[in-house]
This record gives sequence, structure tokens and C-alpha cells, in this order.
Amino acid sequence: MINNSDFAKRLKKVLDYYQLSASAFAEKIQVQRSSISHLLSGRNKPSLDFVLKVLEHFKDVELYWLLNGKGSFPKDTKKETFPSTLFSENPNTKPANIDSEKKNQIKKEQKFEFPNSNVNHNKIDKIVIFYKNGTFKQYNEM
Repeated sequence: MINNSDFAKRLKKVLDYYQLSASAFAEKIQVQRSSISHLLSGRNKPSLDFVLKVLEHFKDVELYWLLNGKGSFPKDTKKETFPSTLFSENPNTKPANIDSEKKNQIKKEQKFEFPNSNVNHNKIDKIVIFYKNGTFKQYNEM
């Protein structure tokens, strides 16, 4: 359950981080100024619509951090070690020493072709990874 006063403190931290007044913040996410006032005072709890608008407009805000203070703000982008696309080759993931037998095995695996020519060869549109802490990362084909 969301603690109103703690949520208000985290919302204030977001406002301070982006150097926005409550009015400017409300305008940016397209909600009424009174909604922000009620949330900052602890009078109201945030609606799902409000939370989704915050996450949509402010990419450094993590869902779990905003709702219950778990995680970090702003998002720690240094933890991400993925290449720009999931399918790009990342030189950091190559093993340092591989014998020639292993190299041949890897090449065979990389060149696998479906034996049945009727297999549907659809391209991947997006991949979504769900983490145990409730966050997720979405990768779209570029």
C-alpha cells in the first residue's frame, strides 16, 4: 500500500530534479494543478493514470521507486551493459581464450538453418525482459 506522505516526498524529489514547479509539472503530464497539490499535501493517493503519465514523460523515474521507495532515482543507467540493440554483437561478451574446437562448435550453432523450408521466418518486433523487482526493459527492433 502506498504511503501518501512518502509518495509526496518522492514526487517532490522528481519536481526538484527536473527543476519544475507543481504547475509546470502538471502541465507537462497533462493533469490538473489541483491534482499535484493534493498529492504533494498527502491528501490523495496517485491514480494509475497519474503514475503512468509520470513514467511516460520522465524516463529517469522508476515505477517501484515512485510507488514505494525501492530502487533508485534517477535511474542508474550504468547498470545497463546491453549493446544499443539486443542483437548487436557486444565485444565484452566474447570469451578471452577459446580453443579451435569450441570456435568451430560456435560457428556451427550460429549458422543453424531450419531443415523444414515451411517454417515461418517472422522477424522479432520487440523483446520485453521482466525483472523480479517488478521493473521491465523493452527492446524494439531498430
